[in-house]
Amino acid sequence: MTDFPSFEIPGRTALVTGAARGIGRAIALTLANAGADVAIGLRDASADAGLTAEIEALGRRVLPLQMDMASPEQIRAAVDAVVERFGRLDILVNNAGIAPGNPAEHVTEADFDHTLAVNLKGTFFASQAAGRVMIRQGYGRIVNLGSQAGAVALPGEAVYCMTKAAIAHLTRCLAIEWGPHGITVNAVAPTFVETPGNADYLAEPANRAEVLERIAALHRLGEPMEVAGAVLFLVSPAASLVTGEVMLIDGGWTSR
Repeated sequence: MTDFPSFEIPGRTALVTGAARGIGRAIALTLANAGADVAIGLRDASADAGLTAEIEALGRRVLPLQMDMASPEQIRAAVDAVVERFGRLDILVNNAGIAPGNPAEHVTEADFDHTLAVNLKGTFFASQAAGRVMIRQGYGRIVNLGSQAGAVALPGEAVYCMTKAAIAHLTRCLAIEWGPHGITVNAVAPTFVETPGNADYLAEPANRAEVLERIAALHRLGEPMEVAGAVLFLVSPAASLVTGEVMLIDGGWTSR
């Protein structure tokens, strides 16, 4: 093998769920910048916050989609729409997720069911719908958004941690099952990142100080583009031999 590693993905079509803001938005823009056309899954397809225009400004085609990850029907319809519009689906990034903080003794059945519906059930059925397309193509790249919370315990986040641990193992299972079809399945597991979803928690000085202390090696929060860079690597030709892996992007948190 004499070719140098490539991180460009021209001619590919990607679907990024939960793309309206934060990490999902950064991933969508990063994949477009690397050459992919991008479908953006949104809980409200009319509220893309300018993302469509930003992707088009990069010279790529874009398709906003109504895609509530708690609805398998919307998931299947969104994947069908991608194939109808672009003719194929090469990359799926399962970014959408929720993290309602709640001490275990106060979790209701409704809380439990909704978190699993979005984080775990949604990830599985989006992977299934995309996987069926990728099996027909003989090619695909799936990246799941895990979390350091899948490897370490976060107080008040028992249900969230459970879903992210499950996603780590789902990633391995799908990698083994779909590898013979030319599909790789990996996950990235970030630490606390500066996003709207973390803003309220990190606005509390005590919470922010504790998080910075626990990010043991770098002592700083992550940025969405730092997660997007890892996703780009995993869907690029440079990572063609990488599958079934969960890449921690945690600034040293879990090495402590």
